[in-house]
Amino acid sequence: MELTGWVKPYEWGKVGISSAVAQMAMANDPDFVLNENETYAEMWMGTHFCGVSIVKETGETLDRVLKKDLPYLFKVLSINKALSIQVHPNKCEAERLHKERPEIYKDDNHKPELAIALTPFVALVGFQPVEDIIDYIDEFQPLSKLIGKEAVDALHQTRNAEGLKECYAILMKSDESAISKCIQGIAKKNKEELKRNELLDVFNTISADFPGDVGVLSLFFMNLVRLRPGQAIYLGANEIHAYLSGDCVECMACSDNVIRAGLTPKYKDVNQLISSVIFEGKSAQCKVFMPYRIDDTVQVFVPPVDDFAVIHVSIKYIVDTYKLQIQPFGSILLTLTGVRNLKLNTKEGRKQITLTRGSIVYIPVEAAPEIEFEHAEDCNEDFSAYIATFNYFRKA
Repeated sequence: MELTGWVKPYEWGKVGISSAVAQMAMANDPDFVLNENETYAEMWMGTHFCGVSIVKETGETLDRVLKKDLPYLFKVLSINKALSIQVHPNKCEAERLHKERPEIYKDDNHKPELAIALTPFVALVGFQPVEDIIDYIDEFQPLSKLIGKEAVDALHQTRNAEGLKECYAILMKSDESAISKCIQGIAKKNKEELKRNELLDVFNTISADFPGDVGVLSLFFMNLVRLRPGQAIYLGANEIHAYLSGDCVECMACSDNVIRAGLTPKYKDVNQLISSVIFEGKSAQCKVFMPYRIDDTVQVFVPPVDDFAVIHVSIKYIVDTYKLQIQPFGSILLTLTGVRNLKLNTKEGRKQITLTRGSIVYIPVEAAPEIEFEHAEDCNEDFSAYIATFNYFRKA
């Protein structure tokens, strides 16, 4: 089944044709009308009730056709302005939060997620090693003053997660005027230090977008990760993060649960974030999530959860036909580049679909044990696609 994605115009998205979401939507849907002044932030592919995909041939929603929900949600994101400092609750927390505050936490599922860069991509991911955080606090005196001598001295002595938690909690719960004064002080007094630590551009950008927001100061606690196209990050339950800029393919458990605490006009649940987040410091290099390669054509991103895995298919132009081995689970394929004829088994028998940039296809369970990518007549470039599926690779 060929699908139409659901486009979300959140204000943090890229504008007009600069957005990969808009580019994909134009390629995917002939009825899509581009507005060069509109923001295009996300394109959803799946059965989530906030943006169910439509089956092109019939106009039905995918969940009604399948008569069930998929365990994952597949997306394209285009980020012009930072998304919030946030964590996603684990399954037990999600069930409790949904029961207690359903108006904020709208479902009871966890939301581990994987982001694979399509363009140069920048994010804050997890806490830095404690030693590095101490160096930043010492170097940026307005920050040290805001946190306070007692907590800073304790962090120097303990150099552990408890000391980090105390300092970060004080920061996140500080008075708005004190936070604003700290940010202004760093901007005025520490330009050279920001430049030396390669933080100046990011600091200036998020300060301008979110004046006086405590999330700006998380820059001195969290890892600044810069991904090249094709590189990925995985965010498990309660790992603090914020996407800052770039385009990516994202796959997650089918949920929309977010605990926010900065860089956002939305509701900030600071106490819950401090309670949930994992205060474990690791280096930025540890945050790049590596796939494993099946062969020269296919690599797979396999997170430590059952809900989803993402297969990357990259077929050279000179390859006539490639057969991909799959398991009998419903999958969603998104084409990025190139043209191929996809041949697969369905309930109605053998079917062929021509894949081009922006093609979204639901691959049914009947397609197993293999689907075939055949050379198309008008193909003159390498083919690239991502496939979201249930994480059967963990069972192998």
